[in-house]
Amino acid sequence: MSATLQAKPPELPAADSAKRRQILDGARRVFLSAGFDGASMGEIAKAARVSKGTLYVYFDSKEALFEALTLEEKAGLAEAVFRLDESDPDVASALRRLGVSFLEAMLKPDHISSIRMVIGATDKFPRFGQSFYEAGPRTGARRLKAYLDAQVAARRLRIEDTEVAAEQFLGMCSARSFKRAIFGVEAGPSPAQIAREVEAALGVFLRAYGVG
Repeated sequence: MSATLQAKPPELPAADSAKRRQILDGARRVFLSAGFDGASMGEIAKAARVSKGTLYVYFDSKEALFEALTLEEKAGLAEAVFRLDESDPDVASALRRLGVSFLEAMLKPDHISSIRMVIGATDKFPRFGQSFYEAGPRTGARRLKAYLDAQVAARRLRIEDTEVAAEQFLGMCSARSFKRAIFGVEAGPSPAQIAREVEAALGVFLRAYGVG
């Protein structure tokens, strides 16, 4: 794998940024249809409507392009979903909102496809899975941990290990529907079903860590 891979792309002028976006969009279509091994830089250039020379100006290998694509998608998801106000005293409402947003995002067909795509490439390139995990699940759990730390400090929750507790809550929210979706067992749940699953997870979490 190229040593030039980066978790965050450098700042680019607007025109270059738009071209990079165009390339990533084309690459995503090819990777989703052909998988990592089946995709070629030539096919990606064609899908992105750029020359191979232009493609290599932005990404020096297929591996660099694949990692940039998956990291950007996962980091964007964590940024959009895990917006928690540490000063919010209504823990139940804050976690409920987070749980619903998190599960809805996890169950989007494009997201499910991205996870399958990364899993398919991880045996050959373990770094892909590690980077994907760091950019998404670990980043989200850290943000939730920071919120839980603030609530413990305010004596609204009683938790010995907030890192474990954060992952427990997210795991409980996604335990049923996400697992079924990733294996293609059933179509996505209704908003009412998502709400019920999050409420069940929240109930367990607050019984374990609540102070009341």
